Amino acid sequence: MCGIFGIISNTDNQQINSNFSKIIKSLFLYSESRGKEASGFASLKNDNIYVYKTPFPASDLIKSDTFKKSFSDNKRENLIKLTFGHSRLVTNGYEQFNNNNQPVVKCGIIAVHNGIIVNQKSLWEKYPAEKKESDLDSELIPTLLRKDLNNNETLSSSVHNLFDNICGMTSTIIFPVDYFNVILATNNGSIYYSYNEIEKTIICASEYFILKKVIEKNKLGNIFNEKNIIQIEPLKAVSINYNEFSVSEINLARNETFSNEQKNVKKLKIKEIFEDLEQKNLYINKSLEHSSFSIPAEFKENFQRNKESINKLKRCSACLLPETFPFIEYDESGICNYCKNYIKVESKGINEFEKLVSEYHRKDGKPECIIPFSGGRDSSYSLHYVKKILGMKPIAYSYDWGMLTDLARRNQARMCGKLGVEHILISADIRRKRENIRKNVIAWLKRPNLGTVPLFMAGDKQYFYFSNLLMNQNNIGLSILGENMLETTNFKSGFCGIKPVYKKDSTMTLSLQGKIKMLMFYGKEYLLNPSYINKSLYDTLDSFKSYYIIKHNTINLFNYVKWDETVINKTLIGEYDWETDPGTTTTWRIGDGTAAFYNYIYYTLAGFTENDTFRSNQIREGMMNREDALKIVNEENMYRYDSIKWYLDTIGLDFVSTLRTINNVSKIYN
Repeated sequence: MCGIFGIISNTDNQQINSNFSKIIKSLFLYSESRGKEASGFASLKNDNIYVYKTPFPASDLIKSDTFKKSFSDNKRENLIKLTFGHSRLVTNGYEQFNNNNQPVVKCGIIAVHNGIIVNQKSLWEKYPAEKKESDLDSELIPTLLRKDLNNNETLSSSVHNLFDNICGMTSTIIFPVDYFNVILATNNGSIYYSYNEIEKTIICASEYFILKKVIEKNKLGNIFNEKNIIQIEPLKAVSINYNEFSVSEINLARNETFSNEQKNVKKLKIKEIFEDLEQKNLYINKSLEHSSFSIPAEFKENFQRNKESINKLKRCSACLLPETFPFIEYDESGICNYCKNYIKVESKGINEFEKLVSEYHRKDGKPECIIPFSGGRDSSYSLHYVKKILGMKPIAYSYDWGMLTDLARRNQARMCGKLGVEHILISADIRRKRENIRKNVIAWLKRPNLGTVPLFMAGDKQYFYFSNLLMNQNNIGLSILGENMLETTNFKSGFCGIKPVYKKDSTMTLSLQGKIKMLMFYGKEYLLNPSYINKSLYDTLDSFKSYYIIKHNTINLFNYVKWDETVINKTLIGEYDWETDPGTTTTWRIGDGTAAFYNYIYYTLAGFTENDTFRSNQIREGMMNREDALKIVNEENMYRYDSIKWYLDTIGLDFVSTLRTINNVSKIYN
């Protein structure tokens, strides 16, 4: 989720020492793809450890005077022995409060952390004597380690105990200043390193490709062989003794001991570098989860009035689709054209799927496939199936565009931590993405049109592009997508004036004619509402290209394995303690920060949501009867004001005025 990286060196090699600053810069810049919201580093020079962290991206940090001064002089008498850094994607703790940024400094231990410790609350309760100094789950790493070290545990046993205690996904670099040891440890395999024993130098990073690019860019191929980039396997830890320069690895699932554990009798001083940030354009993040709030009575009353009108709408006698659905027609029996033209989802069978993926199995232990992984229900089950049922070695890949909720991120951590799966997260410029969403929502509120609602979600579509890119970067030929065909809606393109396509290869299938018509529809809307012509336009066009034009090099698991909601929910909740949303009865879309808002618009203005189309498809598949489906949808379509407020707070819009505007728009059913 974040990028962690470092270089540990005790060499006279001038190629390394004279280019130390360039190497660190490269590590920062390539790691920034994993998190752009904050950054920091710790650096050991002589007997001082300098720590600097900032609520700005790495590309800003490396331009700072602090960075330049820290790495400008790296001669033998002033040699930097180690530096490790962090490029942050915010999950716990707002980055505008610098104590929430990394490296974490506590109890004489410095650490950087990638992942989420999902049981942090229970751990703080378990150890009430340990003082909490930030909002970070990462703070538990030095806290628990020092607690054990103070109880005369060895460094090895302390690291063992740490990973026994924590749940979720954790990859970390740890430096206890009273030891000569730097620890690299992971429970999901998201750390790679390259080691030159003769030159006494190690570089490490969260991804294979990052190290590969750093080696190439700095022309270090004569020192670090790209072919010898080593992945630290899940539940393994590596100790680097920078004094004698030795490497020792242990298995955290066994009672093993580092062979190079060595205490440092010198007292190293930790010196934190602080800058006055008041004069800078400090971004104030409001994206973290909030507590419940008092809902204005007018909203509840308005929703109830709308619900009464919606309940009177004519609906298909076989499914749930109402008369307000685009292009809907009913026959004399009251059955809609969507039911009459529906083509059932056919499963090609597990044997066929296993046969298909068998050619991608590898004997060299390297990753065999990419799993696009939102942290939602279907992608989580796909990761489970590929890893545990098929026995393959996947890389879980996520694209965070700023609307991935903390709930989804916690579920990603649960899955990858328990399965021991490497997680590559590509982070967009989240602040820019959220500003783009804000501009498009403001534009929509000026001229509401149900056909332009998908503009709010345009920013997430590049995940197809990055999926293809990661496959190339990691020399992987297989991507397995968990796409549930029952999620096909038709109404989003229908509100653009595009007739339904009944035979689909995927949920985003659209004919060439349909694509042209969609572009013409949006072109007209942009002319009628120039507020859409803003900085988000490039992002929107790129999203259209990624979604509808570029080739999606994926195989859909659910074309071969029958999608079963009960089995999926039981597996995820039972085996992985997968987290659900207390604000809704469904497990669908609960990790998507946009869903509650846009479904509120569809329900308020058109009288239905995605839930109606999803449950209607289940009726057509014979998975449930109409009576049960209608009851479920009535519950699922209830307002989710907490989630809507989170969304509006995150993009910087007022909850009350925004919903008042939506509630005052003319309804289709009035």
